[in-house]
Amino acid sequence: MQVQPTVVARAYAANRPATAPSPSDSEGSTFGQALSGFVDTLQTGERTAMASMTGDADPHALVQALAQTELAVETAVTVRDKVVEAYQEILRMPV
Repeated sequence: MQVQPTVVARAYAANRPATAPSPSDSEGSTFGQALSGFVDTLQTGERTAMASMTGDADPHALVQALAQTELAVETAVTVRDKVVEAYQEILRMPV
């Protein structure tokens, strides 16, 4: 079977916009929002810890910030483990 390069190029050009990610999707994605929340939690914990070292924050706020940071990190590790596990399952699938 002979395939003409121009036919393939036209088919690719016609289908490319359908598969290309749009910038608006990545900005408002759930994963992007979760990642932004994770970073905000870590930064808040760092600021509270530094304020506590200089005497500007009470110990209760430090404990609360550390607990929130610990929970965020544990959640990120759990999600990472699930993604790795799913990837390994895909690799074990027969082709």
